[in-house]
Amino acid sequence: MSLERFLKFQAQTSTHPFVVEVDRAEGSFIYDKNGKPYLDFIAGVSACPLGHNNPKVVSAIKEQLDKYLHVMVYGEFVQDAPVALAELMAEHMPQPLQTTYFTNSGTEAIEGAIKLSKRYTGRAEIISAINAYHGNTMGSMSVMGYENRKRAFRPLIPGINFIEFNNEKDIDKITKSTASVILETIQGGAGFVEPKNNYLLKVKKRCEEVGALLILDEIQPGIGRTGKLFGFQNYGVVPDIVVTGKGLGGGMPIGAFTSSKKMMDCLMDNPKLGHITTFGGHPVISAAALATLKEITSSDLIPLTLEKEKFVRNYLKHPLINEIRGKGLMLAAMLPNSELASEVILECKNRGLLLFWLLFEGKALRITPPLTISIEELKKGCDIIIDVLNNLKQ
Repeated sequence: MSLERFLKFQAQTSTHPFVVEVDRAEGSFIYDKNGKPYLDFIAGVSACPLGHNNPKVVSAIKEQLDKYLHVMVYGEFVQDAPVALAELMAEHMPQPLQTTYFTNSGTEAIEGAIKLSKRYTGRAEIISAINAYHGNTMGSMSVMGYENRKRAFRPLIPGINFIEFNNEKDIDKITKSTASVILETIQGGAGFVEPKNNYLLKVKKRCEEVGALLILDEIQPGIGRTGKLFGFQNYGVVPDIVVTGKGLGGGMPIGAFTSSKKMMDCLMDNPKLGHITTFGGHPVISAAALATLKEITSSDLIPLTLEKEKFVRNYLKHPLINEIRGKGLMLAAMLPNSELASEVILECKNRGLLLFWLLFEGKALRITPPLTISIEELKKGCDIIIDVLNNLKQ
């Protein structure tokens, strides 16, 4: 692949793409066409929890490839891999979250969750959070709490109102007209902002009082990244609907929304086919996700994530780092301004370390490596960041 062909024939998402001409990837490293290794602190934007080219995930994919690929639209045929994946998710979800609908991406899962909440409650209002990010399809964009990113695409879905994350006074805006409140368990694009003072529990209590549903977006915090299998388990709350994606696929594209069976069953009728997808629950993708979830839940990766967080917090110290936000290996090192953050990210890339930006918070350095990363690799990456900062400071 050449850069010129990439720029000419493939649609771009920005005027300055983060170009690395990828040749191969393994473990915590991506290698370019010249053989240069890049230590990966991005992990596909939290989508590769087991690192690159994980042998268990690859083996599961190959095994399924030899059986069959797509055979029928979602929900009609019984296929071993998606059934086993749904069952394993139920085993690790709190009651009553026992029934999962698989989609092709996180944003499609958000769409399904919003539809489910409207269908189940018979209400229309959806409440989201300022600076929220839930995806880029029209429904997901409607609950995005960042006007600059969605103004050009209006009109969007009506009936969306916003509250400030962690602002307890805003909780009263949840009323008997509200179908659901959708929140990221940890706000991602806003700068890896954690809920404080039992905020999520207080939102859930208000939802129960008025008959609204709580949807928690676990697309980024989920699948072991925060030291629990699901981020909400850190905060003592059980949502009515949980949305997952990214890391669940182990590097393959997937999304899912999970609720009680009673709630999910309302998508089957009035109208029939209340939510449909051709490729959701694809057997090859499901096989990869099943292998990923088995490895994460049967190994020590989740508790080790907290040890790795502790290492980063203790080791990555510099006068230009104001704080490190987040939990587990969903971390953001906060610099004084966005210009400095961009300079560090680009210079680290030159030195063989891949960092990335957050969507709305320009001062952040994204640190979301594979959960399989070693302490030695973390140290190597942190040393590069510190050295770059030292040189900038001079």
